[in-house]
Amino acid sequence: MIRYYKKQKEDTPLLKAASLVSFVTIAIGMVFLVGDLDKPLYFWKILINYNFASVMSIGVLAISVYIPLTLVMCFYVFEKEILSYIPKSKVQLVDYFTVMMGILKKLRPLIEVLSVVFAIIICAYTGFLISVLVRFPILNTAILPALFVVSGLSAGTASASMVASLLFKEDTHSSDLKTLHTIEWPIMATEMMFIGMLFVSLLVGNEFQQTTLSAFTNGAFSSLFWVGVIGIGFMVPLLLNFALGKKVASSHVVFYCSCAASIIGVLCLRIFIIYAGQTFSV
Repeated sequence: MIRYYKKQKEDTPLLKAASLVSFVTIAIGMVFLVGDLDKPLYFWKILINYNFASVMSIGVLAISVYIPLTLVMCFYVFEKEILSYIPKSKVQLVDYFTVMMGILKKLRPLIEVLSVVFAIIICAYTGFLISVLVRFPILNTAILPALFVVSGLSAGTASASMVASLLFKEDTHSSDLKTLHTIEWPIMATEMMFIGMLFVSLLVGNEFQQTTLSAFTNGAFSSLFWVGVIGIGFMVPLLLNFALGKKVASSHVVFYCSCAASIIGVLCLRIFIIYAGQTFSV
């Protein structure tokens, strides 16, 4: 999106980082998803049998489309690196790859748009998938898809920023990272708003919904929420960037700590929603 906003033509370090993070995370996620099945060796059946009345089936279809899209994006941004790793003796392989890239480059604008669209769909799909569980008040809320999209965007921007700096030597004060850093705060504010809406919806709900508020106040899950989500995920980045002075806020240490804190906060939020949500049922 920054690429289109700034009308960039080159493959920037941030674009390379975002493409790499997208492919690696969705590929690892797919491995875990298959491994969690009762019969993982039969996972291929869900790839050929679709029921469009099922949220799970729609999600599998979206993932099946998104993974090749992220792979193609990696081909775009790492074309030179891939060619450099192919042995010069493999002339035919180089020719095949060059021809393939010639075809794919004509589709690049479409591929880039589809990658963004399906990334949003997959983030929302997770929320839709668990929000249909009517026995669990924390999970059974229309806020979850939006919360998962925003929290996914938060973790994605933080991950891409870190990878761009660490692997592709992007200056932490570069124009792209400054732009990304600027939009992180509205994203964080929106994420906090959705969490607040989730809490209020339980507070003003029926008696069963109100009993689930103990997930926020008692036990291990409450500690995970207040320490992991609120403390590390929100307070640490805010304090590092606004409470310790401009010199500290602009340092490399604060940059990496803020990114890491945002990622940890999102992971804690997902764990809290999934496990605390299943603990309290009607």
